[in-house]
Amino acid sequence: MSATPHQPTVTEREARQVAEAAREQDWRKPSFAKELFLGRFRLDLIHPHPLPADEDTLRGEEFLAKLRDFCETKIDSARIEREARIPDETITGLKELGALGMKIDTKYGGLGLTQVYYNKALALVGSVNPALGALLSAHQSIGVPQPLKLFGTQEQRDVFLPRCARTDISAFLLTEPDVGSDPARLATTAVPDGDDYILDGVKLWTTNGVVADLLVVMARVPKSEDRKGGITAFVVEAASEGITVENRNAFMGLRGLENGVTRFHQVRVPAANRIGPEGAGLKIALTTLNTGRLSLPAMCVGAGKWCLKIAREWTSVREQWGKPVAFHEAVGSKISFIAATTFALEAVLDLSSQMADENRNDIRIEAALAKLYGSEMACLMADELVQIRGGRGFETAASLAARGERAVPAEQVLRDLRINRIFEGSTEIMHLLIAREAVDAHLSVAGDLIDPDKSLSEKAKAGANAGVFYAKWLPKLVAGAGQLPRSYSEFDQDVDLSTHLRYVERNARKLARSTFYAMSRWQGRMETKQGFLGRIVDIGAELFAMSAACVRAEHLRKKGDHGREAYQLADAFCRQSRIRVEELFGRLWTNTDDLDRKVVKGVLSGTYTWLEEGVLDPSGEGPWIADATPGASTRENVHRPIR
Repeated sequence: MSATPHQPTVTEREARQVAEAAREQDWRKPSFAKELFLGRFRLDLIHPHPLPADEDTLRGEEFLAKLRDFCETKIDSARIEREARIPDETITGLKELGALGMKIDTKYGGLGLTQVYYNKALALVGSVNPALGALLSAHQSIGVPQPLKLFGTQEQRDVFLPRCARTDISAFLLTEPDVGSDPARLATTAVPDGDDYILDGVKLWTTNGVVADLLVVMARVPKSEDRKGGITAFVVEAASEGITVENRNAFMGLRGLENGVTRFHQVRVPAANRIGPEGAGLKIALTTLNTGRLSLPAMCVGAGKWCLKIAREWTSVREQWGKPVAFHEAVGSKISFIAATTFALEAVLDLSSQMADENRNDIRIEAALAKLYGSEMACLMADELVQIRGGRGFETAASLAARGERAVPAEQVLRDLRINRIFEGSTEIMHLLIAREAVDAHLSVAGDLIDPDKSLSEKAKAGANAGVFYAKWLPKLVAGAGQLPRSYSEFDQDVDLSTHLRYVERNARKLARSTFYAMSRWQGRMETKQGFLGRIVDIGAELFAMSAACVRAEHLRKKGDHGREAYQLADAFCRQSRIRVEELFGRLWTNTDDLDRKVVKGVLSGTYTWLEEGVLDPSGEGPWIADATPGASTRENVHRPIR
């Protein structure tokens, strides 16, 4: 589709340059996952398992107790699903509880919870109703509080954070009707006008936008002789003149989600509300997401725990052919998968979150892996639960209740979880994002070799640097602790987990060798091999999850907290994961990627249109992408702040 007149037209190279400029360029702190992709198994970075401070635990547990009571007595999940709206009194109650300020410092009126306990709270709320979890997450993980905490001025924090902590709901506005994961095409503008900026444009899928009081808006400031310009972040009052919420969107899941289309027409925003310098908007957004992404796997963990509870209760009472269905192997394997995967997801989440709280490691890859892996595996667990429940899994909770059975919303959970594979970076984009970080060390020493814009002298210098780097690095990928039979022996208890850690070490080196071979083979075309890069990332995700599961099991054993059972679950998960890893390694080089590209060309050229014959298309009329031409709104404003 060609760009509309108001929308920037950018080349593929320009789009990549915009995305690259927004990356954090430096690695100032160690990263377990980064080292893993380089073939270095740095167990010392995650073991012994980091622990929260006693006062953080006390504060977190006190709030969780209050939140649990509120969830049990004040939230009617069935009503939210039935009416497709969270009742105002429920949101008001969460405000009074302080839930809007879970991550905001106490000096601004917030609760000052750690990332660990913030995630536990989201898992609890999300297990009751995921739309509520999404509301709280969008407000605090990517809404106004987090970017101001990281990049705001003291004056901005003093003005806005007390409001966000208790009364005001915030939203994050980046996506546009024709702009998803390619922000170089961003069309919303912020034109300087004295001490203000004038915003014009349309934003799509503004989670919380329908009820928000404060917005974080990404807009393009035009370049000029005296200003840098570029994509810039602003805090905007949602009630400002010229802002219209034109539609409250509806989805297959998260029926209570207050997600809309927001139009800006000549909206005046004070320059004092700009977050950071001009042109820093994407960097602010991506940095905010580094830990903000942990909110989604938190709710995935909550969903896994619920799936396990329902699977256990149902399969123990449902009998077929003389015994509970749990003891039929076809069903039992699904239960084992749900139990083991839930344990591993919680291990990944808690480990990543505690490292985020301690701020001693760079967790940008760990958080991204947690989001990617959690969203994919949670969907699989929910799908397995629906299968375990059979026809009842496909039936709605309301229908089950109407005919006298327990109202189990299995199909709803499956629908609600599906968005997590798209929210805050789709699985496909997460693969590319993580892959870019995983090969950063290679590109930093050899990137100029494959850059067509570099001169021969620059390429020669890069070649010399690469030669020095690989001469030191490659020999270390030949042998390691994973080949020594007594390595990691402290993990050899009633169940032997040391064998899994040796497997991780060996396969981290194999993963690094595979990446190096691919770079040598494809060089500049490596970035087009998205299937290969996706499998590389998926292998890394499995190895990270195995590591986290083993470390968590040993931590629980030393605490005397279900240690034996934790070892059993970690062992089951690692054995299941190893099967997936072996399959992924095989598919690195044996796949249909080249054939798939040929088929895609045929599909788009119309070669296979005969295959589409014999059906009717029930889709309605209208353009594939709505017109987002700037201008005054002609629609009713459906914005409804909750007071």
